Amino acid sequence: MGFAAARAGWTARSGSAMGAARHNAKRVSPLCSAARRDNLWAMPDMMTSSSPPAGPLIEAQRVTFNVVASGGPVNILKGLDLAIRAGEAVGIVGPSGSGKTSLLMLLAGLERASSGMLCVAGQDLGALDEDALARLRRDRIGIVFQAFHLVPTMTARENVAVPLEFAGRRDAFERAEAALREVGLGHRLDHYPGQLSGGEQQRVALARAFVGEPALLLADEPTGNLDRATGEAVMELLFGLRRRLGTTLVLITHDPALADRCERQVRIEDGRIVSDTGAGDGRHSTISGAGARAGAGLDLGVAGSPSA
Repeated sequence: MGFAAARAGWTARSGSAMGAARHNAKRVSPLCSAARRDNLWAMPDMMTSSSPPAGPLIEAQRVTFNVVASGGPVNILKGLDLAIRAGEAVGIVGPSGSGKTSLLMLLAGLERASSGMLCVAGQDLGALDEDALARLRRDRIGIVFQAFHLVPTMTARENVAVPLEFAGRRDAFERAEAALREVGLGHRLDHYPGQLSGGEQQRVALARAFVGEPALLLADEPTGNLDRATGEAVMELLFGLRRRLGTTLVLITHDPALADRCERQVRIEDGRIVSDTGAGDGRHSTISGAGARAGAGLDLGVAGSPSA
């Protein structure tokens, strides 16, 4: 399968991957209206790491997420309230099965909240159809998973160019090449994923996530499939890229060292946020959801995207 065919398949998946969902285009929550007022979906290159955050890029109010299992409904997220400002780096921690990845999937618009309100970049996700969610991911959100999710029949350059091709960028391949050089893969442009090491594949995934200069980067255990040395090198790239652009980062991790690099650490247990701790300035807040309790202060340095 060539590039055109793989791209066509990717387009179909990104536009309608999740099936039928709620859609009410006229519904706009007050929190999303406030985000629009503050122009939080301004193009990312207008945001720099030195600019103070304008307001919440992400806001969740009483969000629940339930799934149906053979034994009956399972309540995965239980009334989450959370706000993340533009430009923040937030580490989401907690035991396995606590709901961390489910939260990330909701933020990406890959799953739907069962109830509550979830606003990302001024958009009420519950009011968007699947095509609108796909456009939001394409234009505003970068995603890095533990599994690299590269298209095996595409070269590294083609994998990175895909989101830019969707956006109609004529310079898609030039920007993809620049992004790959930024992560140290200028010599691997025409290699296929099967010809790359795990660390190299994750660097391709990083380049793809950052190449469109997203307002928000969602990272789910990005070093989980890598050895420690390779994982540390990949995270240096991630935080270095973020630093230059000032991208908002939501990082799911079991690694305390990675969480400590974030300005905030939000802990989830049994589907509830139990603590939300700020950076070394001593800022510290307790979530209003059920089961909330205070946590300890964490320190961090953060941030960016590839030059293109």
